[in-house]
Amino acid sequence: MPQLKSISMILLYLFTMTSLQAAPESKPPSSVRENLNFCGQWFLAWQHHSEEDSALNEFTLKRGYVTIQKTFNERFSARITQDITVDQEGDGQGDIEIRLKYGYLRYSFHKLLFFTKPFVEVGLVHRPWIDFEQKVNRYRVQGPMYLERSSLLRSADYGIIFSALFGESLNEEFRRSVNNNFPGKYGSFAVGIFNGAGYDAIENNNNKLIEGRLSLRPVPERIPGFQCHYIGAYGKGNTATAPDFTLNAFSLTLEGRNIVLISTLYTGKGDALGTLVDEHGASLQQKGHSQFIELRLGRSGGSLFGRYDLLRTQLSGDDRYQERYIAGAACSIFENARLVADLDYLISRHTRIQHQKTFEIAIEFIF
Repeated sequence: MPQLKSISMILLYLFTMTSLQAAPESKPPSSVRENLNFCGQWFLAWQHHSEEDSALNEFTLKRGYVTIQKTFNERFSARITQDITVDQEGDGQGDIEIRLKYGYLRYSFHKLLFFTKPFVEVGLVHRPWIDFEQKVNRYRVQGPMYLERSSLLRSADYGIIFSALFGESLNEEFRRSVNNNFPGKYGSFAVGIFNGAGYDAIENNNNKLIEGRLSLRPVPERIPGFQCHYIGAYGKGNTATAPDFTLNAFSLTLEGRNIVLISTLYTGKGDALGTLVDEHGASLQQKGHSQFIELRLGRSGGSLFGRYDLLRTQLSGDDRYQERYIAGAACSIFENARLVADLDYLISRHTRIQHQKTFEIAIEFIF
């Protein structure tokens, strides 16, 4: 039945598109089509998984994003992004699943007090830290960032967010050759109020989550790529009992033409899901850290990257932990596409030590 439903939806979509193309009088007016942009990003992969005495290999769609952006005027703009992936559970397991990743209205200020390029987003919006980190660590194709993979933060959520730069933008040379995102000379910040469950989960209580990011460039003239960050979140886990959830993290990032470094230290209590609790329902303490490095191989478009994650949960009389080692290489196929090969090795300990390995060859392309 799930496959029949999917086929029916595809046929309905094709019929609708054909009908629209056959009826030129139904085209939207030119004023609607002006300043309308369409783009996409896809992660396709072959993976080999091994765990204890079992193994599996498969071709898969890791992720697909289709985005439509509309600029109404110099102040107002909007964005809709569809997140396309393979359903991993439930009655629709194996089906292609489409859900909304972003759907927001943005209002951009000219200038506000000492903030540069401030804006506010309302709807299904970016979250402060993961959105920033993914602009530094370019390997979302490999997997989620450290704090998102640990069920602590999300990249998008229902709510409202305010963001701005400190000072004017860095020089054009740095923005062109290193990174053009969040280019405030003295840093940037973002703060928001969210449901807390993330874009792909149902809100299970009435509590809201506050998350903020403060990023500072201490020596913008001498080392513009060096930033210090504080990330904080305060709220409740997403269950009916609403256990406490707090997060404090500090991160250092260094970006240059040939090297990128990220070092993150985390401590907190509970998690965003609300499942990190003891037998009495009290939130458990956690701590950990993550280290990331990317070496860019000159003008060839190639690169080497590695990452180490540690997450330790404090239990009465014992601890459980997860260690993850990631190593990989990437090369450019053409301007907006690259090939990535990586090995992901996970060691987890609770009642016993378990080992999981995933080797993959992935293609990322943008259009």
